[in-house]
Amino acid sequence: MNSLDKNTAGVVFGIFLGLFHAFWAFLVLIGWAQSIMNWTFGLHFINPPYVIGAFNGGVALLLVAATAIIGYIFGWVFAALWNWLHWSRTR
Repeated sequence: MNSLDKNTAGVVFGIFLGLFHAFWAFLVLIGWAQSIMNWTFGLHFINPPYVIGAFNGGVALLLVAATAIIGYIFGWVFAALWNWLHWSRTR
């Protein structure tokens, strides 16, 4: 099995998490986030304890940037562990 490129894995995970949270910010903007969160909690037999606040563009940008960076780190670490485990199995 081939090794994973750590930078590529980081970028892919970063883009995924960033887009996911950009979509969440969009749901907050259009007013659908509370209903979706209530539905999701209900599926888990939980009374929704949270209330979605008003949309703030600066906070939304910070959310997307922070989760993209965290996603990059997780992707990089995932690829590094994958490569290390693969290397240790081939020796």
